[in-house]
This record gives sequence, C-alpha cells and structure tokens, in this order.
Amino acid sequence: MREIADQAIDAMLAAYMTAPRESLLVLQQVGGAISRVPMDGTPYANRDALYDCFPISIWDNPSDDETHIRWARDLWDAMRPFSTGGVYANNLGEEGIDRVLAAYGENYPRLAALKNKYDPTNLFRLNQNIKPAT
Repeated sequence: MREIADQAIDAMLAAYMTAPRESLLVLQQVGGAISRVPMDGTPYANRDALYDCFPISIWDNPSDDETHIRWARDLWDAMRPFSTGGVYANNLGEEGIDRVLAAYGENYPRLAALKNKYDPTNLFRLNQNIKPAT
C-alpha cells in the first residue's frame, strides 16, 4: 500500500468486527531504505509501497476451515482497492505465476535469465518459483 486511506481503515475495522479468534491483518511498514534502492538493484521490485498488508488467520480444527478462509479472503477483497498490486515474495503461498510476477515485477525477465544460466533444469523449484527463460 502507498498509504493507509480512511476507507482502508474503515475496511479493517469492519473486518475485525467479524474476525475469528487468532486472526489479524498485518501492516508492516516498508519504504525508508527499501525505497532508496533502485528497482533493478535487487529482485525486490515493489519499492513504491509504504506498507506491506496481508491478512493472517490461524486455526487447528479442520471444521473451522471455511470460516477462517472466508474471513481472510473477504478482508483481502476489501483491502485490494488500496493495494499497489505488488506482493512480497515471502508472503506468498501457492498462488500461481501471476502472484510471482507481481512480486518481482519488471525484474522477473532478468531473474528468469539468471535461472536459465544457473539452474536450467529448475532443480530449485520448491519456492515461489522463477522458471528458467525459454
């Protein structure tokens, strides 16, 4: 997020009114030194964000799956309009290539070329995978 707009605060407060136990929304301040590095200086591309924002819901009982998953998805849907569209790779689950592309942005092609050079068989793929360039 580039800012925490009043409407975003309203969305967060509304979500907490229905939050299951042990559920939260993380707002991690970024910017600062991160924003002073050129975008192509490291793989991290989302240097215009001031906050990393993501919902977390933790539970043990499988019968609670639907409640917790729905809460986290609804909260993210409410926060999405305030997002830059980027994502921090360490926050990703198995969400597909579009989210990996959102994490690395314009740096992805360069990273794919490096992957092609140093790991063309994609041995190191059990992560937010950057596939070798084709």
